[in-house]
Amino acid sequence: MRNILDVVRRELQIIRKRPLYVLASVGVLTVNCIFYLTFFQDGLPHDLPIGVVDQDRSSTSRSFATQLDATQLGRVIYYDDLHRARADMQSGRITSFVVLPEGLNADIQANRQPHIGYYVNSLYFVGGALAYKDILTMVNLTNGAVQREVLRAKGMNEREIRARIQPIVLDQHQIGNPATNYGVYLNGVILPGILQMIVILITIYAVGSELKYGTSRHLMNKAGGSIEKALLGKLLPYNVIFTVLGITLELLLFHWLRYPLKGSFWAMALNILLLVSASEALGLFIIELFPVLRLAVSVGAIISVMGFSLAGFSLPVEAMPPYVQGFSVIFPLRHYYLIHAQETIFGGGFPFWWKEVVHLLLFLLLPATLIRRLEKAYILQNYERN
Repeated sequence: MRNILDVVRRELQIIRKRPLYVLASVGVLTVNCIFYLTFFQDGLPHDLPIGVVDQDRSSTSRSFATQLDATQLGRVIYYDDLHRARADMQSGRITSFVVLPEGLNADIQANRQPHIGYYVNSLYFVGGALAYKDILTMVNLTNGAVQREVLRAKGMNEREIRARIQPIVLDQHQIGNPATNYGVYLNGVILPGILQMIVILITIYAVGSELKYGTSRHLMNKAGGSIEKALLGKLLPYNVIFTVLGITLELLLFHWLRYPLKGSFWAMALNILLLVSASEALGLFIIELFPVLRLAVSVGAIISVMGFSLAGFSLPVEAMPPYVQGFSVIFPLRHYYLIHAQETIFGGGFPFWWKEVVHLLLFLLLPATLIRRLEKAYILQNYERN
């Protein structure tokens, strides 16, 4: 125990002398929290610029544009020229545009089928998808209004008209996020994912810097020649820092900002604790596998970034190719997300996510497989330092 405490005191002195550790952990997470939480403070994007090319200039086309502008999501920008609207969409000034063709009102009055064209820039995924939804809703509403007037002219009453236009009424309930707040289902995973990245990279740097600066033998002497005591004492201060950051993040999201949480906060605290421990073990495994700081940091950065893509919160893992689905289990953020979804939306409790706890605990066994490789590198210092 004395050796472990000696290593802990030595590491605290290193942290005090090198503000990089505090800036890369507390500073980076704080900046990202401020950025993402203020970026999504309104919940759902609104006033998306949508172009309207009105070639008909009738009361029907003007009514369509006015109602599209009145929606929460859309803000109409009028164009006289199709090519100008296309150029503005390609340059990013508008997310999409609608073409109301000449003769639109006449075709409706003559019971012909007019064609409304709309173009969406899907390079901006969120803006393009929401603009597409808004335009499609207005087209359907306009179609329903036209049918209503035709059926009124035929003498039908309002009840019969509603049954004809919308024979099946959808009663929609969005569980877990009824306000469709983008921040709820993005920040709840993005910010822990950034914490995972911080944990992996700082763990790699803290352990690998002993090789880079040639201080590994001094560390081993402090630990009484035991690599296990050296790593335990060295990583213990960081584990405490990361755990405090993780619990503070969970408090910020579910207590102070009141993000929906049907289950228990203590379950989410356990979830973030497991994520921190698994990420730390993964970072240690990477530096054991590649005991060269530059190479290990590069590998750790790649794995951290891939974890966002394969966590499943932006694109369901079940929709990915089978070999990618199997590959997703090697990322701690994937298992964190599954626990997060079960607990925040359904509140099912431990019986519904105990398997993910086992998966995260298995990460803790990874460093033991290559610990002798790191011990040899610490003692011999026979790996390049640059």
